[in-house]
Amino acid sequence: MLKMTFVEPGGILHEVEVDDGSTVLEVARRHGFDLEGACEGCMACSTCHVIVDDNWFKKLDHASEEEEDILDLAFDVRPTSRLGCQISLSPALNGLVVALPSQHFNVMGG
Repeated sequence: MLKMTFVEPGGILHEVEVDDGSTVLEVARRHGFDLEGACEGCMACSTCHVIVDDNWFKKLDHASEEEEDILDLAFDVRPTSRLGCQISLSPALNGLVVALPSQHFNVMGG
């Protein structure tokens, strides 16, 4: 079993157990965190936007051009912003830390 940590907008840390191969979006939903994922992970919205901890960001695969385009529409985008639906957990990411933004914009209009 792997672990990762979600940081709420107020700074509260929540370490949770995750399954290898799960996405950050799936883990967030399973544990009740406010990460909507309105498009169900098909990269058509920005409601699963997370801010990856600086130390972990460099361990991720690079975002695709499509993901970067969607992130341009997200609220409070940072240099280490990613879509939670595009980050799959693996032993190499055991301990991953992501912050949840204070709000999300649903670019799907829903």
